[in-house]
Amino acid sequence: TPTSPRRPLAALLIATAVLLAGCGSNPPSDSFYTLGGGSATAAPPASGAAPLYFEMRPVTVPAQLRRPQMVVASGAGRIELEEHHRWAGPLAEEIGNSLSLDIAALLGGVDVYRSAAPEGSMVYRIGADVQRFESRLGEYALVDAVWSVRRLDGSAVQTCRSVFQEPVGAGHDALVAGHRATLDRLAAAIAANVRGQVEGKAPGC
Repeated sequence: TPTSPRRPLAALLIATAVLLAGCGSNPPSDSFYTLGGGSATAAPPASGAAPLYFEMRPVTVPAQLRRPQMVVASGAGRIELEEHHRWAGPLAEEIGNSLSLDIAALLGGVDVYRSAAPEGSMVYRIGADVQRFESRLGEYALVDAVWSVRRLDGSAVQTCRSVFQEPVGAGHDALVAGHRATLDRLAAAIAANVRGQVEGKAPGC
């Protein structure tokens, strides 16, 4: 019996459909990362001492970083958006949460920005403007921030700038770990400034 000319065409269409289905069955999965977690070691509270209260104001970041995707530098003046590697929340909030947790741990303090300190308590207001948050896969993580501390009794504001860089290994997990380390160092610098003011020392950067 002569072979129908439609059979090879039908077989080709079936094979193509199976191939396309196989290609579409395993789309790249998204990975989500957080900078929070508070990796600083908690300071032991002094016997009978009241907690230290502070306000961690909302952090600001450059406009190009206000997106869910991780932004990775790929060359001079070039960046790449890592579509399948995203922050768990807005980057500014991730940074602010990390600083708040670390500072609270280092000072044995309480962040009262979204609540209220007891009446008569001394509160220290902390602000941070992140001017650079640079990510280079397999190379380094960098944070460059201008930050300030002001005691809420009318005293002068102490303003400083800190730049911290950490070498990182390959992969996005290593990059995030590097950024967490830079934020730990930034939180330590801010906490030291607050502690100095509490102890009546001349504030410094």
